[in-house]
Amino acid sequence: MFMRALFITLCLAQPAAACRTALILSMDVSQSVDPGEYRLQIDGLAAALRDPEIAEILVRDEVALSVVQWSGVDAQEVSLDWTQMRSPSHVELFAAAVAQLPRAFVMSNTAPAEAMRHALDHFGRGPECTRRVIDMSGDGTPNAGGEIGQMRRAAERAGVTVNGLAIEGLGRAITNFYQRNVITRDGFVETARGHRDYARAIRRKILREISAVFG
Repeated sequence: MFMRALFITLCLAQPAAACRTALILSMDVSQSVDPGEYRLQIDGLAAALRDPEIAEILVRDEVALSVVQWSGVDAQEVSLDWTQMRSPSHVELFAAAVAQLPRAFVMSNTAPAEAMRHALDHFGRGPECTRRVIDMSGDGTPNAGGEIGQMRRAAERAGVTVNGLAIEGLGRAITNFYQRNVITRDGFVETARGHRDYARAIRRKILREISAVFG
């Protein structure tokens, strides 16, 4: 709790400024994710943010980050609000806050359309950045909520890139769903072979998202 409070204080003390990328890390915490799998996601994300290569780019480009947990139709929470990574201390405090995040929802459905709508709205409360990216991760297909394709088209109209991290069991069902229904035309899908592969996959995915070459 101390680290999270210190992180929030530091964020509030920093005025907003232009940045290269605004990235929403949108995590599925529906009922298909058990407590151990949730812990693997949280620890994997924190480890990815602490990766020296990722941390260097985050600071260099003053990337703005926010973490959202999502599940059913009325279950979306901004767990960590927007803050820009202006120094190694920002990155470390953000990663420490991620590692301490309590789970927002339990025993709830999977409604990615509503999660994407919430993420799109959340950009309106963030800093002005050159790029806006939603990082949608999940281990299941929808069993509640609206039509995800409609929200994907809304993201494209708004100039927002949506990428996916598909957490698979057996086969490629989740990856195929994300490729066909979730990601935007300029997006991509990274596949994790189970929750134990999440740390590797999220590191690779974030690195790819923030290393984009601009014309």
